[in-house]
Amino acid sequence: MNNLTRRNLITRGTAVTGALLFAGCSQSPAAAAAAAGPFEVRKTEAEWRHQLGPARYNILREGGTELPYTSPLLKEHRRGTFVCAGCALPLYSSTTKFDSGTGWPSFWQPLPRAVAESRDSTLGIVRREIHCRRCGGHLGHVFDDGPKPTGLRYCMDGLALAFHPA
Repeated sequence: MNNLTRRNLITRGTAVTGALLFAGCSQSPAAAAAAAGPFEVRKTEAEWRHQLGPARYNILREGGTELPYTSPLLKEHRRGTFVCAGCALPLYSSTTKFDSGTGWPSFWQPLPRAVAESRDSTLGIVRREIHCRRCGGHLGHVFDDGPKPTGLRYCMDGLALAFHPA
């Protein structure tokens, strides 16, 4: 663990505990899709399972989450584009990525017309869930504690994304 400080231990411990307690408790994209209407990319659940594998399927199609600090994309700092792991739609420019200290890849702004938002109240609080606009895959959530210029933190599951270097 780099920079082993009391604050890092508390932050990481809280994030791991939260992820373990609430893994699998998010609204599924299938439920969001029913409310939002059809998406451009549609597949059967069997096709999604085959394409994505178990871990990515759990996140993108069932609204799960990965453990914090486990995504290789967390340390991805090259120039390029982060795309949806389900349909390859470009979602985030590397120029908007920042280290939020949360353990998940974070961005202060998506690319234009890349993501859709839905209301998620599965944990007893209202959160803003982020989906891929094209396939409806669950990507993560957006919070109002990010850096300027937007003040937003798009906290994304790394397994929901793939990276294409410039």
